[in-house]
Amino acid sequence: MQVNSYKTLSARPQDVDRKWYVVDAENQIVGRLASQVASILRGKHKPSFTPHVDTGDFVVVINADKVRFTGNKETDKEYFRHTGYPGGGRTRTPREVRDRKPTFIVENAVKGMLPKGPLGRQMLKKLKAYAGSEHPHEAQKPEPLTF
Repeated sequence: MQVNSYKTLSARPQDVDRKWYVVDAENQIVGRLASQVASILRGKHKPSFTPHVDTGDFVVVINADKVRFTGNKETDKEYFRHTGYPGGGRTRTPREVRDRKPTFIVENAVKGMLPKGPLGRQMLKKLKAYAGSEHPHEAQKPEPLTF
């Protein structure tokens, strides 16, 4: 009997080696940035990618308040939420959201591109978004990442 030495290896959570990356979001298009960041959070850039294990890296997004939309999305797009009361639907445009919580636009776009459920929530915790160019993660020595 011949032994196959080309087995597919599944990553285990304790064997994952995580890196830190920093992304400057200034003048980046929201959807294109979010898809790249979601891919890194998931770990799809690694040869050890396993769909049911969080093999991704940490991503620090700076200047999240300076992302841009194409076309008329800045004024026409709407973010919907519900208060929980009858008739409690509320909508806001990206311009209004940017004034109140500048990092929400990037966080929400990335969240929509991650798996739903406990695994996706765990991956989303590795995203750190900041409105300015400063961040408190210098001790982790994040590598700059350009798209």
